Amino acid sequence: MDFIKLGDYNLMKVVKKVDFGMYLDGGDEGEVLLPQRYVPEGCKVGDELNVFIYLDNEERLVATTLTPLAKVGDFAFLNVAWVNEYGAFLNWGLMKDLFCPFREQKMKMETGKGYIVHVHLDSESYRIVASAKIERYFSNEQPEYRQGDEVSLLVWQKTDLGFKVIIDNKYPGLVYKDQIFKDIHTGDRMKGYIGTIRPDGKIDVTLQPTGRKMTTEFSEVLLQYMKEHDGVCRLTDKSPAEDIYKTFQVSKKNYKKAVGDLYKRRLISLFDDCIALTQDE
Repeated sequence: MDFIKLGDYNLMKVVKKVDFGMYLDGGDEGEVLLPQRYVPEGCKVGDELNVFIYLDNEERLVATTLTPLAKVGDFAFLNVAWVNEYGAFLNWGLMKDLFCPFREQKMKMETGKGYIVHVHLDSESYRIVASAKIERYFSNEQPEYRQGDEVSLLVWQKTDLGFKVIIDNKYPGLVYKDQIFKDIHTGDRMKGYIGTIRPDGKIDVTLQPTGRKMTTEFSEVLLQYMKEHDGVCRLTDKSPAEDIYKTFQVSKKNYKKAVGDLYKRRLISLFDDCIALTQDE
């Protein structure tokens, strides 16, 4: 291989078997140890393995087949395992904890608590470190999303307006509280949908599809629901938004749009206490 991606996954060939593991071809970096506890059953010299490369306690390259909670370049929600006079050490799913120096903490981290951090290579020490000052690591590229695009979200922090989120591991965004119909917490990962990209580049996000696509998709869900429930749904436009969300995980606004869509298509009839499939259905 040409070079090793530290703090990331690498496809590497097994070149030597020893009592305490396997050595992998690290190219210019030399051979890299995969300790015996991580060697897959049946592995032999000549096999190629997809391994995660990080530094052991003596700052030597080491391989693992474990999957860490984050890699270099990722934002993640990690818990503090322990703290010493130099900083905090975060549990990221590997034998050696991830270091977050005091200078990279917004507030003093406490053992047992979780924090949103960015994982990166320290330019001076070439160590993998974490930073809670995550704003400096967002992409400066202009987002090229369109309204309604599906994205992955990491919930960042609660504000008076709603929740700040990290979009696709690159951009900051905001979900307004009137768009939230379930309990969400810092560190939650979920799907979201692009709402509005403002002129200053800030992105508003929803937790449900928007526009005509949402109406069409949920209309079919509602139609199928009624077919499976004797042709009836007991929720109407007078029903509490909480009851609608509990049943369908959509907002009352989107529920009413879907009902209107089905009614215009003459697939349902409306009553005071329910909606029902037409006899043709």
